[in-house]
Formats: sequence, structure tokens, C-alpha cells
Amino acid sequence: MSNGPNKDEVLQYINRIERLEEDKKSVSEDIKEVYSELKNNGYDAKIIRKLVSIRRKSKEERQEEEALLELYMSAIGME
Repeated sequence: MSNGPNKDEVLQYINRIERLEEDKKSVSEDIKEVYSELKNNGYDAKIIRKLVSIRRKSKEERQEEEALLELYMSAIGME
């Protein structure tokens, strides 16, 4: 790249990013539809979102987060 950016290469990167952004938008819409469906079937979307978040974490991460949450809650009198 000593003579400046290569036009074709830059355009390829831009096109890839645009395709991925479109894919991301589509996936996001699909996820919204699933949450809407579960709400229509009587489930609490907020709780399901929390469960999804919790499942992303390892057991150790969850335990550490829970311990810190309890510590902070205790510190402000929320026992």
C-alpha cells in the first residue's frame, strides 16, 4: 500500500462489510420475530433474554457475577 489504497481491494472490503451488515440486520429481525412469538405464547421475553445472556457465560463467570451482585446488594441494604 505504499502508493495509496488499491481501489479494487478497498471496494471488496466495503462490499463484504455491506453484505455482512445486511446479514446482521436479517438475523436481528429473525431474533425479534422469535421473541414476539414467545411473547404471544405467554412467555416473558425479558426473562428469556436474561436466560440467553446467562447461557453465554461459563459456570465460573456466572458464579463470580452472582457473588459480586450479592456483595453489592448487601452493601446497599438489599438483602
